[in-house]
Amino acid sequence: MASSGLAVFDTTLQKTNSWLKDVMKELGTDDRHQAYLALRAVLHALRDRLTVEEAAELGAQLPMLIRGFYYEGWDPTGKPVRERHKRDFLEHVRRYFKGTRYGEDGVDPEEVARAVFRVLARRVSDGEIADVVHILPRELRELWPAAATA
Repeated sequence: MASSGLAVFDTTLQKTNSWLKDVMKELGTDDRHQAYLALRAVLHALRDRLTVEEAAELGAQLPMLIRGFYYEGWDPTGKPVRERHKRDFLEHVRRYFKGTRYGEDGVDPEEVARAVFRVLARRVSDGEIADVVHILPRELRELWPAAATA
């Protein structure tokens, strides 16, 4: 692996690659770009449905590079959004694939959400995941692995 000359950058790049590998495995793909889009789409959809405080607490547990695209374009005004249904959440995820080589119909947004939630449940502290899941409406809680909703 090439060195940037700055350990903090090398470390976050290594951690981010590890997260992407986990997402790729969960999605059953070897396409890193698809895994990146999936992670970004689900993190943005999730972030916008959390209180500002909870979004910041989740963000604090993400590797620095992932934290950067988690916050990319975020406007905390009016958050959390009041969409309470799974279909709205999944539509948000689907839109991230529009105009890409995958196309918005080339992915199953529910599969994408479940895959990313499984990775989050393994990589973020149990207490933080419990806090996040507790905030979400019932329909969205159903997308998380059973252990995260227990």
